[in-house]
Parts: sequence; structure tokens; C-alpha cells
Amino acid sequence: MKRSDRLVSLMNYFLENPNEHISLPYFSDKYDAAKSSISEDLSIVDRVMKEEDVGRLQTIPGASGGVSFIPEFSREKGNRFIDGLCHTLEDPSRILPGGYLYMSDILGDPKMVNQIGRVLASAFSGLKIDVVMTVATKGIPLAYATAAVLNVPVVIVRRDPKVTEGSSVSINYVSGSSRKIQTMVLPKRSLNDHANVCIIDDFMKAGGTINGMISLLGEFNANLKAIGVLAEADDEEDERVVEHYTSLVKITNVDIKQNTIEVHHGNFSWN
Repeated sequence: MKRSDRLVSLMNYFLENPNEHISLPYFSDKYDAAKSSISEDLSIVDRVMKEEDVGRLQTIPGASGGVSFIPEFSREKGNRFIDGLCHTLEDPSRILPGGYLYMSDILGDPKMVNQIGRVLASAFSGLKIDVVMTVATKGIPLAYATAAVLNVPVVIVRRDPKVTEGSSVSINYVSGSSRKIQTMVLPKRSLNDHANVCIIDDFMKAGGTINGMISLLGEFNANLKAIGVLAEADDEEDERVVEHYTSLVKITNVDIKQNTIEVHHGNFSWN
């Protein structure tokens, strides 16, 4: 295979297999090329990825070493994306009763969802995460987009058990905003003991639902590694029950009477 063809093939392989550790002998055998040639190819791919703001290659030296593709957003590109997200969400026509925002169009846009997933995943790329968890239903697209970048599976917490999922574990939790007792369930086969979990959700007000998922993790002896949300509401009337989380945008002022809304950057920080 010509080097130009090999470079295209390598780039495609990494984009389809993010955060996966691959040994150099694998590529040497795959392309029937010397390790020195593969190393030169990887240097070229890494340079182009950085120039195109796609991510970077992380190399691990030694006999058991190899390379992994780490998808990343640059600070400049990420801030531009979040700026655009804030501008989109500040449309007064999105205001719903109770101070919520209409976001179904954003969550239904594959390109937008994939970008959000890349940004959230970039915040957790340095953590050892085994699975992404979300609650049905609106958080599902974001969970899959984030999990695709982290290259881990998704588990979905539901309100009611499904016969097709076998025996389940259920807990009762208090909704942070309505203060009502609600139930969530998760199949026993969903999580392994001591799994490292990243919780993803679309919107957080007081955080009762996320707090319920955290309690559910305790039933599986799982470890909470990170929490990521698309939008959080800055509401003084509701006491926040979740402390450590990462948000992309913060809704700071929703005036239903004046039909105005303010949206700013959340607490997301670039590594």
C-alpha cells in the first residue's frame, strides 16, 4: 500500500476507534510495513489531527506500548461552539411553563448532538470510565454521543421495569424540583461491580434525578467518576442536591412575563 493510501486508512481507523489502545505491531501487520514507517505515518497523522482540531495521538512507549486516538476540542473552537449554543438557547420562543427550555430540536440534530458529545467527552478523557449512564428519555442521544467518543457502552435508567431486560434493581428517590417520590430501575446485568460510571443528562434543575442515579450506583457497588449535563438552571428557589458536575451552559434568568431569557457558559473548564 502506498503511504498516501496508508495515511488515509490510518486516519479513518482512529476516527472510528477513539480512546482504544492499539499496538504498533498491529499496524505493521495490517499494512505489511516496517515499524519505522508506521511511526513516521503516526507522526504525520498526529500533526494533521492537531492542525484540523480533531484531537491527538497519545503514544505509550515500551514493549507493551502503542497508540491511542484522543478526540479533543481546542479551547478556541470549544468556546465558539458554546457561544453558539448559548445564542441558540436564548430565543424567547423556547421558554416553557415552569422555566424550562424547549431543546428537543437540538437533541434531535445529529450533528449538534455529536458536537456536544465531543465537548463533554473531552472533559472526561483523562478519567478511566467504563460506562456512560443516563435516564430515559431526552438524555439518551447525549449519552450515546459522549459514549461513542469515550468508546464505552451506555446503560439507561428507566422509570418502569422492562420484561425484556430481566430482573432489575429499583430505588425510590425525591425529585429535586417537585419534591415528589419517584422510582427508577436498572437491570442487574447493566453494571459490573466497581464499574466506573459517567452520568450524562440533558437538563439539571435541582439535581434530584441525577442524585437518584447516584444512589442507584450504590446498589451496584459502582463508582461515580463524572457528571455531565448540557444545561443547568440557576434557580435560587431550588436547593441544588448535586455538587460536583460539569455543565456546558447555565440558564441564569428566565422571565416568563417579560418573555426574556439569559444563557451563559456553564462551569465547563478546558484541560
